[in-house]
Amino acid sequence: VKSSLAFFVLLQSPCSAFSSTASKTCPNDNTQMAPSAPMLEVLPRWELESRFGFASPFAEDLDKHLEETKTLAKAFREKYEGKLETCSLLEAIQEYEDIASRRGLVASYLSLSYDVKLNDDALKKRKGALSQIQSAIVGDYLEWFTLDLAGLSPEALEKHYQTTPELSKYKSFLDELQRQKPHDLSKDVERALTVRSPYSGTRPVVSFLDKELSLIKFDLEEGKPAVNMEVLLSRLSSSKDAKVRAKCLKVLNDGLGTSIARVAALSLSSVAGSWLIENKERKYATLRSRRNLDNNCPDEVVESLLHGVRSQGVLLCKRYYGLKKNILKETQGLDKFTWSDRNAPIDIGSGEEEEKISWDKAVEMVERGYRKFSPQMAEMFMGMVKEKRIDVPAVDHKKGGAYCAGVIPGVGPFQLLNFDGTKHDVATLAHESGHGCHDIFAYKQGYLQYHPPLTLAETASIFGEMIVFRDLLDMAKTQEERLALLMSKIDDVVNSVVRQCSFDRFEELAHTARENGELSSDELDGFWKQAMEEYYGKAQDEGGDSPFDSYADTAHLWSYVPHFHHVPFYVYAYSFADLVVGTLYHSFQTTPDGFESRLVDLLSAGGTRDFAEALRPFGLDPTSPTFWEDALKAHLGGLIDEAETVANELGYFK
Repeated sequence: VKSSLAFFVLLQSPCSAFSSTASKTCPNDNTQMAPSAPMLEVLPRWELESRFGFASPFAEDLDKHLEETKTLAKAFREKYEGKLETCSLLEAIQEYEDIASRRGLVASYLSLSYDVKLNDDALKKRKGALSQIQSAIVGDYLEWFTLDLAGLSPEALEKHYQTTPELSKYKSFLDELQRQKPHDLSKDVERALTVRSPYSGTRPVVSFLDKELSLIKFDLEEGKPAVNMEVLLSRLSSSKDAKVRAKCLKVLNDGLGTSIARVAALSLSSVAGSWLIENKERKYATLRSRRNLDNNCPDEVVESLLHGVRSQGVLLCKRYYGLKKNILKETQGLDKFTWSDRNAPIDIGSGEEEEKISWDKAVEMVERGYRKFSPQMAEMFMGMVKEKRIDVPAVDHKKGGAYCAGVIPGVGPFQLLNFDGTKHDVATLAHESGHGCHDIFAYKQGYLQYHPPLTLAETASIFGEMIVFRDLLDMAKTQEERLALLMSKIDDVVNSVVRQCSFDRFEELAHTARENGELSSDELDGFWKQAMEEYYGKAQDEGGDSPFDSYADTAHLWSYVPHFHHVPFYVYAYSFADLVVGTLYHSFQTTPDGFESRLVDLLSAGGTRDFAEALRPFGLDPTSPTFWEDALKAHLGGLIDEAETVANELGYFK
C-alpha cells in the first residue's frame, strides 16, 4: 500500500483482500497481544513523537510550527509571485519544497496518530482544525506557485535550465506540472477548492465511514463477546472449517448490510460525484484519465492491461479455482464451493488449525527472504523493526488493513499493520516493508519527487512478497507443504491481479451511474454482483459456468473496501505491479547478475522516471499490446502450472 500525490494514502494490501487481523489489549497500558499465539507476546507499537519532534497531537509546538509555516509561505509568495521568469527558479522550488515538507510533517503526524485512535473525538477535532489551517495556507500562499510554474513557456523553462543546470534535478516535478496544465482551473477556482475541501469536500464523509468501520462489531459465537471486523476477516481467510468460513462470511455481509452499506453508499456517491464534476470541469477524456495522468501512464496502456486481465486473466482464474475446488472437496469434504472458500487454506495433513506465527518468527522469515536477495534491503527492514516504525497489533478503533506512510525524507517511513500471526500477515509484512525500502531508497530525490507513480509504487512491495514466498517454497520439506504454499501464493496473485481489476470494473459501473443521480446501496450491490460475474463467471446455482457454486452472502462486501473512497481508480496499480514484478522476477531467475543493482536504481529514482523508462533496463515494454497477456501466462499461468503438477503427484488433479 503506498503513498502518491498526497502525504499518504490508506490502502489495503492486495494479498490479504479478505484477511486481516485481531488482538487483545493488555489491561493497564493498552499494549497489544496476539490473541491466539502459542505464547502471548507483547506486540510493538510505533513511536511517533521521537521521530516527528512533537510532544503530542495536542502540543502547542504543533501550532507554533504551523504559524511559522504560514509566515514562511506568506513571505514566499511576496518574494516570487509574478517573478518566475526572472528569479532563480531553482531557489524558488527549493524554498517551496521546504515549506511543503513542513506541511507534510504535520499532516502525516496527525494522520498516523489518529489512525490508531479512531474513537478519539478530541483528536479527530484537532486533526480537522489543523487541516483547515493547512488548506488555508496552501490556498492563500502556495497554490499560485504550481499553477504559474505550469504556465511557464517552454522557452522560459529552457532558459532557466541553461542558466542553472542544477535545476534539472527538478525536471520530473516540472514536467508533471506541464502535463497537468491543460486540466488546471483558474487561480481563484483552485484556491476556493483547496480552502473549502476540509469543510465541504469528500473528506468529512469518507472520514466518517472510516470511523464507522473501525467501530462495527459482529456477533460470531453465541455467548462470546462480539468481535471487530479484523478478527472476523482473519477467521474467514484462515479457518480450515468450511462451516466456520461460511458463517464468517454471512455474519460479515449481514453486519455490513445493517448501516455500513448505507454510509458507504453516501460516501461513494459523494466521491464519484466529485470525480465526475472535476473530470468535466478539467476536461479529462475518460473516467481513469485523471488517475492515469497522475501516474504518467497513457490511457491506452491501462486499457490494454484491463483487456488482458478480462480475457486471459479470467480464464486463468477459472482454471485455478477449478483446481482449488477439487482439492478442497478431497481434503475438507467440501459439498459446495462458495465465495467463503475463495481464500481457504489448503488442508493437507492433520486437519488442525495452523499454529499462529509469532511476531519474532515473522520478522525472521521476512529478513531471511530479503537477505537472500539483497542484504541492503534486509538491513533497511531490520532498521524499521528496531527503530519502532511499525505499529503491529490489531485493536479496536485502529484503521483496518495495512499501509506504509513515507511521510517526509528523514522522518519516515512508518508501517501500520494488523498482525494476527497468519501466513497472510507475514506476506503483508513483506509487502509493506518493500514500500518502506522503496521510500528509503528514493528519499534522495527530495520531498517533491520521492513518491513513485502508482504504476511503480507497488514494485518493491510485491517483489518483497515474492522473494519471501520463494524462500519459503525452497525450504518446504514435503510436496504437501509445497502445494499449500503455492495455492496460498496463487490466491494472493489472483486477488492482486484479477480481483483488483474487478474492483476497477465496479468503480467504472458506479462512477458511470453517478451521472444519473445519487447512488443507493441497492444499486451498488447490483454493480458488485455484475463485476463478480464478469470476472469469475455466473454462479452454478444460477445456471452459470463459474467454478463457484454460489455467491451467497456477498452483496454488501463492496462497502468496506477503502480504495473506492480514498483514491478512485487506484486499484489497477496492483494488477499492473504484480504482473510487472512477475516478469521482473523471471528476469532475476534467468539473469541474476547485476539484477539487484538495476532494481535498486529503479527504486532510487522515486518519481523521476515514468514506468516505461524505469523498466527499459530490464528489457520490459509494458506499452507492447501483447505484454499483459504474455505476463499473465508467464506469471499467474506459471504458478498454476506448478500447483497442478504437484497436485497431480499427490493425486488431487488429473
